[in-house]
Amino acid sequence: MTTPAHLRAALLLGALVALLPACDLEPDVGPATQARCINGDTDPGHDVSYARDIEPMFERTLGGCAKCHDPRAANPVGFTLGGLDLTSYDALLAGGARSGADIVVAGAPCASVLYLKVSAGPPFGERMPRDGPPFLLPDELDLVHDWIAEGARNN
Repeated sequence: MTTPAHLRAALLLGALVALLPACDLEPDVGPATQARCINGDTDPGHDVSYARDIEPMFERTLGGCAKCHDPRAANPVGFTLGGLDLTSYDALLAGGARSGADIVVAGAPCASVLYLKVSAGPPFGERMPRDGPPFLLPDELDLVHDWIAEGARNN
């Protein structure tokens, strides 16, 4: 049996719940610091090649990936800590201890850990290269993005 006190409490609670949509409960975190990631190819007229465009970025000394993600390097901290080997296409696609197959999700750069980690604001962990800058330049980021968007082919 419902008492008048319980009835009043239920009505008050119902009225408060009805008012919630009018309240702005989201925190004001300020404007976006970068554009939202979109999976589409930014330059459909240009085919990105793994061998010509992507692999050389990994292998270069300054701002590259090989010094940390090559198990044969002097101090392969990226390979030792994360298990990510970037010495070949197949090793890259195998991913690391944390990324696994999500390292490169063909057709979806926004879901690919590789692209997210070299972008300006990764959603987790540190931006790569860890000891950067220099980081990848905007046109280089576009190459990585588009290579993945185009299917992450071994071409």
